[in-house]
Amino acid sequence: METLGLLAGLRPTKPFLIGVDSDGCAFDTMDIKHKECFIPNTIKWFGLQPVARYAREAAEFVNLYSKWRGLNRFPALLRTLDLLAEREEVQARNVVVPHLPATRQWLARESKPANPALENTLQDATGDEATELRRVLGWSRAVNEAIAELVRGIPPFPGVRESLQCAVHYADILVVSATPAEALQREWNEHGLAAFTRLIAGQEMGTKADQLRAAAAGYPRERVLMIGDAPGDLEAARASGVCFYPIEPGAEAESWKRFLSEALELFLAGRYAGVYEEHLIKEFEQRLPDTPPWRRAVTAEVMRRC
Repeated sequence: METLGLLAGLRPTKPFLIGVDSDGCAFDTMDIKHKECFIPNTIKWFGLQPVARYAREAAEFVNLYSKWRGLNRFPALLRTLDLLAEREEVQARNVVVPHLPATRQWLARESKPANPALENTLQDATGDEATELRRVLGWSRAVNEAIAELVRGIPPFPGVRESLQCAVHYADILVVSATPAEALQREWNEHGLAAFTRLIAGQEMGTKADQLRAAAAGYPRERVLMIGDAPGDLEAARASGVCFYPIEPGAEAESWKRFLSEALELFLAGRYAGVYEEHLIKEFEQRLPDTPPWRRAVTAEVMRRC
């Protein structure tokens, strides 16, 4: 299994370090992975067929349209199930949404939630715990199989290649992602982008914050930049004390164009942090709510009646 030691052992070859998220940031793969791979398997493996419509809404909100966008698949699964279980429409159908207590306990103690770690935990599990964890592992493996079969031929967003081609002259480039390493290697190599990177880090190396913190150890913090499309990327940057550049969901090409024409130069000149960065982050955070639309609709109706 890959470890953070690979990241911690990196030695700078350029004055700067730039971390880049993959799904939804460098590649337009978020929608197809979640809508065609994750969600159908979530409905299948957790018996959500009677409430498939609501399961899809909950999963899309968590993984694509909320502040949890980009969250590791296992905690994202739990959040999806929790949102689903509280919906009146689901309760009215008397559908029991799985709570997955063993998975919650596993996540509470596991710093690198990925299939290999879950497989290791299963070796010592028995009874109901083992049954549940095998189900979750089966779901995760099925998602990976669906992605490997379906997700191919999807190019990077416009501006990504040009940005990396320019940035690599000044910065070591690191892929920082919660996606399994196998999928990352396949996608970045398929489109010739792996050649611009020092290392491609996936979920097996821990959280994005773990990855970024370990890799950034050899650089002055003001010379490290994280590029991402999700609040988790921003949190990883803040936890590591480094700069953050947002790729705004729905405006990815425009964000990369701005990075290449404006933000990269400011970063290299030491003038990125401060007012400029804060303005971009404020715009970014306004795009991703923490309240699902069905809750907002209920609240609006109550306020209208009052």
